[in-house]
Amino acid sequence: MKMSHACAIVGMLLCAALIAGCITPTPPSGTPTPTAPPAGAQVILTYTKGTGPMPTLLGTDQIDGYIAWQPFVEVPPMAGIGKVLVYSGDMPPEGKWKDHPCCVFTANEKFISEHPDLVNAMTASMILATRYLEEHPEESAEIVADWLAGKGNFTYGDISVSSVDVLKRAFPTVKFVNEPNDQWMDSNIEFVHALRELQVLTGSLKDSSDADSKALLFDTTPYEAAQSMVDQGKIVTPAPVRGTVGVGYLMSDHHAALFVAIKKWEYFNDTYGIALKPRDPAASRPDAADLIVNGQKVAEMKMISGDAGPQLMQLMATDNIQFALVGNPPAISAADKGTPVKIIMAINFEGSGVVVTEDSPVTDWNSFVAWAKERSAAGKPLKIAAPGKGSIQDVMVRYSLEASGLSVREG
Repeated sequence: MKMSHACAIVGMLLCAALIAGCITPTPPSGTPTPTAPPAGAQVILTYTKGTGPMPTLLGTDQIDGYIAWQPFVEVPPMAGIGKVLVYSGDMPPEGKWKDHPCCVFTANEKFISEHPDLVNAMTASMILATRYLEEHPEESAEIVADWLAGKGNFTYGDISVSSVDVLKRAFPTVKFVNEPNDQWMDSNIEFVHALRELQVLTGSLKDSSDADSKALLFDTTPYEAAQSMVDQGKIVTPAPVRGTVGVGYLMSDHHAALFVAIKKWEYFNDTYGIALKPRDPAASRPDAADLIVNGQKVAEMKMISGDAGPQLMQLMATDNIQFALVGNPPAISAADKGTPVKIIMAINFEGSGVVVTEDSPVTDWNSFVAWAKERSAAGKPLKIAAPGKGSIQDVMVRYSLEASGLSVREG
């Protein structure tokens, strides 16, 4: 769940409450809008298959830094191989990315039309799980550590750190929220503008008005129905669905709501009458679960992990998954190309960051820009990794680099 454009973000969302009770990493001090270096300073942006290779590449000096989603931002400082340059909400220009939307809950448009009650129920499950994350951050961090690493260590070659400790550091940097209000929609539309400037959008969103873009991208009807059911304390039982329903996600704490919904299925079943009951309750990472509403099995859900958002959207385009927790730029790009995907609600704000090597001469973004200028002048441009072209992290880092006067070359 790791861009470039010159418009100022208008009306960014008010800060959602940070999850309390975890160990909060100390962020770098301040991130003023950088002073642009002379023309010609260049940074090489390289793409990895997801985030998994990044710590190893950083620890072996094959890259100078990377932008990733959590919890991979916290691995380098815990392993002693890197330091957090900046969290995504503080990336330049100053204030632009504060409370930026990140991952969203999406569904196949045809599936929404054919099975509205099931989509509403699945949406309610994610809303209730998000509430649990807010109320039980410590336990939720451990649940996510179990899902991602069996509560063992994250290990990358010679690098090994406790997954539980990493998750407890990472959780406070992610803001879990669902409401698809007008401000959130507007801030998502800013990513449409950004993707246009990156020349990523070539289809239906290339020249669309903001109103038309919203009509194409969003369907908040399932959220409204789900929230109403949650408020009333009764989930409507959907008609059973034949076959398997695919749910795509990334190996990130951004998608903790899905992991918690499955791992705490008994709690949700007993408390709210809805559950994602794993077929194998003993598995650290179940790949199949039954959606049970009011004691009745209504669907078999298959959990499918992707390397990055664009891969999940390809799976939705080919009808291999019907739901996806995914970054908003991949969802926007997919809709632009004709994938029948609709964004239902938010999953989280912020939750990414840029890390650099431990021995780098940087303490903030300005010194990073100066370092990039020096390295470029010496013919050795900095190499920064991102987890896939078109990912939210890619869009953000491209924008921040170019806004700082640094040109970007893929390589």
